[in-house]
Amino acid sequence: MLPLFDSERVGAIGLNPMLPRVASIKERHTDTADTFILRLEAENGEPLPAFSPGQFNMVYVFGVGEVPLSIGGVPSRQLLHTARTVGTVTRGMSQLRPGDQVGIRGPFGSSWPLEEAVGKDVLIAAGGIGLAALHSTLCYIIERRQEYRDVSLFYGTRTPRDILYSRDMQRWAEHGVRVAITVDRASSEWRGSVGVVTKLIAGASLDPQNCVALICGPEIMMRFTILELRKRNVPERSIFISMERNMKCAIGFCGHCQFGPEFICKDGPVFRYECIRDWLKIREL
Repeated sequence: MLPLFDSERVGAIGLNPMLPRVASIKERHTDTADTFILRLEAENGEPLPAFSPGQFNMVYVFGVGEVPLSIGGVPSRQLLHTARTVGTVTRGMSQLRPGDQVGIRGPFGSSWPLEEAVGKDVLIAAGGIGLAALHSTLCYIIERRQEYRDVSLFYGTRTPRDILYSRDMQRWAEHGVRVAITVDRASSEWRGSVGVVTKLIAGASLDPQNCVALICGPEIMMRFTILELRKRNVPERSIFISMERNMKCAIGFCGHCQFGPEFICKDGPVFRYECIRDWLKIREL
């Protein structure tokens, strides 16, 4: 029988992982027409728990419910959450303003292998709101830019108006990150690429044996991105993906996020591709 609580995990997030801490909204701003970013701080000046890039929090809107959200910002200095207004909880969250309170459980889950990527090229591929799971990764890399070789961000979204973090992208580019964006449907003002993310990767220079690929987005986008990387001879063990599923308890009890034998909340959300390759191939799993 599995232990009721994992001692290492409980030590990281507090005595009761089901009990939310209270946090206040310090800043809020709209990023696109249907997404917004919240910067949180703990009540009474207490520090919020440290996180690693790729982890997530369960964010609770009092009286409404909670949702899993990737953690953005600079680890140890910021706590940002980006949400798209798509359901009851995020709709309620979108109406909150600075000074309002939310509940926070976490951080939970695995993180991106940024230590393993030191001294290598880093290829980041994201689709839509999936870029939120990689925001803190890019912030982390920028602060340690000399530790990594070429860093590329390939990002795909529906339209130019749906591009996330446009201000951050300019800063990332100024710090040596190659930023390439493609859209599904272009406006008359758009002068960039039109099409899928794999189109960008296919045209990029790549050192497949000295590269770490980090991917998050819709599952179909991740499948085709992985196929393109494998065509370019990137080893399976060098490809990492973040799975986004319907997480409820965040500690592997409820089973909502089970994926084959794995639980996304507990064993992920970041997985080495070769570890879940066979399960990812099963559609509608």
